[in-house]
Amino acid sequence: MSTGLSEQEILRRNALVQLRELGIDPYPAEGYEINTTAEDILANYNEENKEAYQNVSFAGRIMTRRIMGSAAFAELQDSTGRIQVYLKRDDLCPEEDKTLYNTVFKKLLDLGDFIGIKGYVFTTQTGEISVHVTEFTLLSKSLKPLPVVKRDEEGNIYDGFTDPELRYRQRYVDLTVNPDFKQIFINRSKVISTMRNYFDQQGWMEVETPILQAIHGGAAARPFETHHNTLDMPLYLRIANELYLKRLIVAGFDGVYEFGKMFRNEGMDRTHNPEYTAMEIYVAYKDYIWMMAMVEECLEKVAMAIHGKPVVKVGEHEINFAGPYEKLTMYESIQKYTGIDVSAMTEEELVATCKSLNIEVNSSMGRGKLIDELFSEKVEANLIQPTYITDYPIEMTPLAKKHRSKEGLVERFELFVMGKEIGNAYSELNDPIDQKERFEDQLKLADRGDDEAMAMDDDFVRALEYGMPPTSGLGVGIDRLVMLMTNQSTIQEVLFFPQMRPEKKAKVTTDEDFVNAGIPAEWVQVIRKMGFNTIEDLAGANANKVFNDLGGMRKKLKLDLTMPSKEDVTAWFS
Repeated sequence: MSTGLSEQEILRRNALVQLRELGIDPYPAEGYEINTTAEDILANYNEENKEAYQNVSFAGRIMTRRIMGSAAFAELQDSTGRIQVYLKRDDLCPEEDKTLYNTVFKKLLDLGDFIGIKGYVFTTQTGEISVHVTEFTLLSKSLKPLPVVKRDEEGNIYDGFTDPELRYRQRYVDLTVNPDFKQIFINRSKVISTMRNYFDQQGWMEVETPILQAIHGGAAARPFETHHNTLDMPLYLRIANELYLKRLIVAGFDGVYEFGKMFRNEGMDRTHNPEYTAMEIYVAYKDYIWMMAMVEECLEKVAMAIHGKPVVKVGEHEINFAGPYEKLTMYESIQKYTGIDVSAMTEEELVATCKSLNIEVNSSMGRGKLIDELFSEKVEANLIQPTYITDYPIEMTPLAKKHRSKEGLVERFELFVMGKEIGNAYSELNDPIDQKERFEDQLKLADRGDDEAMAMDDDFVRALEYGMPPTSGLGVGIDRLVMLMTNQSTIQEVLFFPQMRPEKKAKVTTDEDFVNAGIPAEWVQVIRKMGFNTIEDLAGANANKVFNDLGGMRKKLKLDLTMPSKEDVTAWFS
C-alpha cells in the first residue's frame, strides 16, 4: 500500500537503505570537528596565508552539484554562507575500490544532505575560492527534496520559495533556500541584546515573572484561559507582566525589566500575532517625562547597532530615531487631524461624534474607549516619524497616575512610528485607594459587556498599600520594533514561527483506491511516477494528455505492459 510519497521521496528512502547496506550510517552519533566556516574562508583566504588553510574541516548542506565523470563540484551551505567544494574520485578513493565516489557521492547523496569535509583551500582557474576535498563524511540524509531556487548570473532569484503560507509554516525550509532572510532574525537578536546591554549598564536588573496568572491584569485585552487540574482553578496566559514587575519595585528594587512572551486572544493581521514579545521596564523615582528621554536614547542606540546610523529606511520613509521626538497630547492630536475638540465632550456627545465620522460604536464603550476608537481611526495613520502622544483621559488608563496639573487626565505617553504604537509608558499610579477605585470602574465596564476590561487584583492593591515609590514604567512591542528596524511590513516576517491556521492535510490515495477507480493494478505505479498521487490529482488532468504520457512512460521505462486503449483511459476520468 502506498503512503503517498513522491517519486523523489521514494528514491531517497531507497538510497537510505543502500547506504546502510554499504555500512554507512546516514545519521551518525559522533560529533564532527569543525575548524572554519564558509564566511571565514571567503573573507580571509589569500595567496599569502594559504598555509593556514591547508587542513580545513568544514560541514554544511549540499545545495548544488555538478558531476563531470571522475570529478565534481558542489556548493555547501553552513550557517554563514555557501562555498564551492571540488571532489576528485582518485583523491577520495586512492585504492582500487571507488565505491565512495562512484556509488555513494554520485548516486546515493542528494541535494539537501549534510556532509562533513576535510581538505585544503585553493583558487580555481576562474578565480573562485574553493575547498579541494580529500575526505567526506555523510552527517545527515535528507529524505525530502528542497525547493529549487534558481538565480541568474547577476544573482537575481526566480522560481523561488516565495509562498508566504509555506514560508511561515516551513520556516526551516525558508531559511535554508532563502538564507538572506536570516539577517532579519540576526538583527532581531541585536535589537534585544542592545536594549538589554543598555539597561544593564544603568544598573537595572533583568527578572522573570509568571506567565500563568490567576488574574489577567496589566492591560486591556482578552486573555487565553486554561485550567489547573491540581488546584482546580482557572488560570490565564498573561496579557502583560506589569503588575508583577511593580510588585518588585514595592519590594525595593530600583529598576527591573523583562523580555517576555505575552498572549492576547485577539485578531491576527499584519501587525498582530496572538503570541508576541514585549519588553517592560520599571524604574523607581522617575516619571514619564524622564522616560521619554530614556526611550529616545535607547532607540537611537538600537538603530546605530543595526544600521550604523540613527536614520532607518522603512518603506518609502526615512525614519529618524535620534531625539527629540514630536509631542502631542491625545486631545491635541485629535483636534489636529479632525478639527474636533473632544476634551470636554460627554459620553453621549462622543457617541454622536463617532457616528458622524462613520466610526462603529456599541453600548459597551465608555468614554475612554470612544476616544480611543476616534484616535485609532483618524489619527494613528498620520504619525509617521516617532511621535509621543501624551496625557490620556483617565478613563483610558486605569494604572497611570493622575496628571499633576490637568484635571481628568493621566501621565501617560504612547510612542507611534509609521502609524503604529511601539511603546506605552506611565508615571505609575502608586496611590492604593485611587487604584482600587480605578479597578472598580473597570468592573463596571465589564458588566456593560467590555470583555477587555481589567479584573480586580486585590493582591496588587495590597502591595501598593505597603508603599511603592514614584515610578515610571514602559512597555515596548519588540516584534513591531524589529519590523521597523528591518523594513518589514508584516509581523510574520520577524517571527520564526508565527501563529498559523491548522494545516490542511493532503489526502492519501492508496493503490487500492486507484484500482477501484478503474486503473489496472500494473499501471498504478506508472501513474504515480507521472506525479498523480491522489484520485483528485488525476481527475484534474486532461485525459488525452494522460493517454499520450502513458505511452511515453511505457517506452521510457521499457515496460512489458499492454497499453490501455484511449477509451479505457478516458473511462478512468468518469
